[in-house]
Amino acid sequence: MKAIIGLGNPGPRYRSTRHNVGHMVIDELARRAGGSLAAHRSGTHVLTGFLPRAQADSRFLLAISDGYMNVSGPPVASLCRYYKIEPPDILVIHDDLDLPEHELRLKSGGGEGGHNGLKSLTGALGSKNYQRLRIGIGRPPGRMDPADYVLAEIRAAQREQYEVTTAKAADVVEDVLVCGFAEAQARLHTGN
Repeated sequence: MKAIIGLGNPGPRYRSTRHNVGHMVIDELARRAGGSLAAHRSGTHVLTGFLPRAQADSRFLLAISDGYMNVSGPPVASLCRYYKIEPPDILVIHDDLDLPEHELRLKSGGGEGGHNGLKSLTGALGSKNYQRLRIGIGRPPGRMDPADYVLAEIRAAQREQYEVTTAKAADVVEDVLVCGFAEAQARLHTGN
């Protein structure tokens, strides 16, 4: 089983912020799966499903932590232990300040790049050997503090483009489930 984890913060205050693009993608995937996330004793909300069109075993677990991004690692690690999912079978969806806005990149393993949600997850899993779908949110304008930028509500004029990006990111996740990580990564990065 593959765990698809969306990083973000809980509650309506953060729902429409750049820092919550991971949650937005999980919401889109749940909508496509025809279900909704339910509370789990690990401190997460989850939905399990599968893609019948995939050639290999395409069972998946969609999840978000009930806690704030900076402490999301322990609940996610607890959930993965419960389902016996190892780090290489985890795909984490998160915002990335170092990518241009709306750019998508798949990455396997590596550092956290200053992302506190990834730091929490790496610490709780005891491994950096998990996959990531990075969603570019760009750098803050002028001298704006990066924390203020990622937690600011996405302006109405930009929401439509974020909806397109969210849908594309959900397509990439489906590609990973259907074709495998390496092929999905090659397709994404070459534009095929």
